[in-house]
Amino acid sequence: MSAGGQRVVVLGGGIVGACAALFLRADGHDVTLVDRLPPGAGTSSGNAGVISLGSCMPIATPETLRKLPALLVDPVGPLAIRWAYLPRLLPWLLRVALACRPAQVAATTAALATLLAHADQAHDAVIQRAGLGDLVRRGGWLKVARDQAALLAATAPEREAYERFGIDHTLLADGEPHDLEPALAPELRAGLLMPHNRAVRDPRRYVERIVQAFVRDGGRVVRAEAFDIPPDPGPVALLRTTAGPLSLDHLVIAAGVFSRRFARLAGASVPLEAERGYHVMLEHPEPTLHRPVYFVEHGFLLAPMDQGLRLTGGVELASPTAPPDDRRVRRLVPIARRVLPGLAGRILATWQGCRPSTPDSRPVIGRAPMRPNVWLAFGHQHIGLTLGPLTGRLIADLIAGRAPGIDLAPFRPERRYW
Repeated sequence: MSAGGQRVVVLGGGIVGACAALFLRADGHDVTLVDRLPPGAGTSSGNAGVISLGSCMPIATPETLRKLPALLVDPVGPLAIRWAYLPRLLPWLLRVALACRPAQVAATTAALATLLAHADQAHDAVIQRAGLGDLVRRGGWLKVARDQAALLAATAPEREAYERFGIDHTLLADGEPHDLEPALAPELRAGLLMPHNRAVRDPRRYVERIVQAFVRDGGRVVRAEAFDIPPDPGPVALLRTTAGPLSLDHLVIAAGVFSRRFARLAGASVPLEAERGYHVMLEHPEPTLHRPVYFVEHGFLLAPMDQGLRLTGGVELASPTAPPDDRRVRRLVPIARRVLPGLAGRILATWQGCRPSTPDSRPVIGRAPMRPNVWLAFGHQHIGLTLGPLTGRLIADLIAGRAPGIDLAPFRPERRYW
């Protein structure tokens, strides 16, 4: 297949879809990006802004299962379930439990580590092409605790993975976290620094400017809701939208949790659910934080953004379309004031979004099994920002017939998922 000249429709205007469109247009394709929302306005707008090169552990592990009862009764804990949704959720939860087997956890960790080893380079390519350098902050990502014993216990599986896969990390000496972040409460004495992680100052604007670069390069954006692809066997010829049908040679499905329906139409039954996340935006204290900081004993993260200090943490399992319930994240604000004494705690804004998650914590990247010109690119759970540019590049490689340089078998749509 030639590198360019194909009509490609990308469904989804978040970080993954935007990057796929950018790389596909760079290959010379006629590319149309479709979303009912403005670029970056969905789930991609509300993340913690961390380009997290060490997040290779699956979300669900044997330790998660052991802690599950305590997590579910903790009013400020990192997990909540809308019980009315439980009957729909049960098959997915069963697969999650099966994916917690040690062999599966090890395989997923290795697969994610392989992707993450290429993530930084893909971000650099996007940053250069779209001129995003002013939105990216260096300085790493800091995890803190009251003492070394608590930190070591909480991060033991991660540190084992870091050692195994050569992921740079530094255990800080007693008191050093406060030297790096003077705004922290003095009792936070222990820290783990991921020195090569970067932070995005405004995730929504990051995606918006990627799409702007795509449009400058000749790409087209259609604000419309997609609702169907023809059920005929063989290649897909068009995508039906509220703006009319779009003819295509290739279709890329990158619509986050809402990809599930379109993947099914393309012959891929993907067990995809929403890990709903919340954040609150707080006024910057004086002094404020210089980098994202994760508080291991409380399970939340504070990330300095242009608009304020973003507090995010936890997962709610519920229907993607259920109304928001931000009481849990609001309960974290008084705790944030304790660990960051200068924080006034006035809430500027709240937000809720849906992380698209598979039971095995692996994204779906590859060709739909029954429709040879449909490509799936979703399911990145908590590391969509980190892996968005790389996934976009991989999809462009696959459509162009280039070897991607990464074994994509662990991410194929037709895998077992547990």
